Amino acid sequence: MNALGLDTLLAGITGLTWQAIVMMAVGGVLIWLAISKEYEPLLLLPIGLGCILANIPGTGMLDEGGILNVLYKAGIESELFPALVFIGIGAMTDFGPLLENPKYVLFGAAAQFGIFGTLILATLFGFALPQAASIGIIGAADGPTSIFVAAVLAPDLVGPITVAAYSYMSLVPIIQPPVMKALTTKRERSIKMPYTSRPISKTTRILFPIVVTLICGLIAPEATPLIGMLMFGNLAREAGVVERINQAAQNELANIVTTFLGITIGSTMVADKFLKPETLLILAMGLVAFVLDTAAGILFGKLMCALSGYKINPLLGGCGISAFPMSARLVQKLGQEEDPSNFLLMHAMASNTSGQIASVMAGGVVLAVVPALLGWG
Repeated sequence: MNALGLDTLLAGITGLTWQAIVMMAVGGVLIWLAISKEYEPLLLLPIGLGCILANIPGTGMLDEGGILNVLYKAGIESELFPALVFIGIGAMTDFGPLLENPKYVLFGAAAQFGIFGTLILATLFGFALPQAASIGIIGAADGPTSIFVAAVLAPDLVGPITVAAYSYMSLVPIIQPPVMKALTTKRERSIKMPYTSRPISKTTRILFPIVVTLICGLIAPEATPLIGMLMFGNLAREAGVVERINQAAQNELANIVTTFLGITIGSTMVADKFLKPETLLILAMGLVAFVLDTAAGILFGKLMCALSGYKINPLLGGCGISAFPMSARLVQKLGQEEDPSNFLLMHAMASNTSGQIASVMAGGVVLAVVPALLGWG
């Protein structure tokens, strides 16, 4: 039976189309990956559920006033959900290693190159500039930032971009090692970096989120909603006087918002919008962005290694992305594969946390530059 005949049969029985069935199967696969493989389960499971719900005909959930429509307008169009997620991330993040080694902020900056390289590549494949910029942000390995940018520049691509961003984040242990090993030598990966902890005063820890918010807000105002919420969460963590807020941000707030965010993103994966050749191209471009970001970080790490007289392990550049803490743990693992006595974790955590800040800044730059180039009001 051809596709037209199957459409007719299904429509006559339940209103289903074969495309809707395919998308519900995709939702089922995402749920399976979350449960069986534990790939980003906190997000892939609700995304999978949202995908299934959005493709059941006749529910009215996507119509004006429907629950999925309300959640999308309240949480994605308003950019509320990504901002609230960042409060939880900030509360869970210890910037101490970065404060002890502030030079590692350069790794976070270098590892954002893939965003802009992929942006250029996507335009060559025929994507409009706002779409290309949104696709490039996947390389930041930062789900909330990807959603934040795509919701402004390319709302029709929020679904595939988000799925790509979180899928590749969960595949860090698979995607990054080949790139890291291909661009470094055994000697470089074996470089030991003894960690000498320097005490960071409470005053410094409290001032850090405030100063970062001010500086980033002045440099990239469009990134202020995200960087401000990220740093507020961290301020609640470090202040020591609002432990209830700190714990709620790390647990109840993060869990509730992540659940609603996942279901809402899944609801954008409607068959007639998602089952297009450009979706596969977006997924491919997202992988390219991820690889380019890792490669750029590693190459900058090699430069730092040479300038330091082989005292800095270039693997640290590879975790300058925002996939925290998976990428930092991966660097620790690769370093110990070459030398079991090598402990790079704290250095890697410094680089990885710098990537969190840098990815938000990159998103802010994109949100400032792209509309300006297009003359948007």
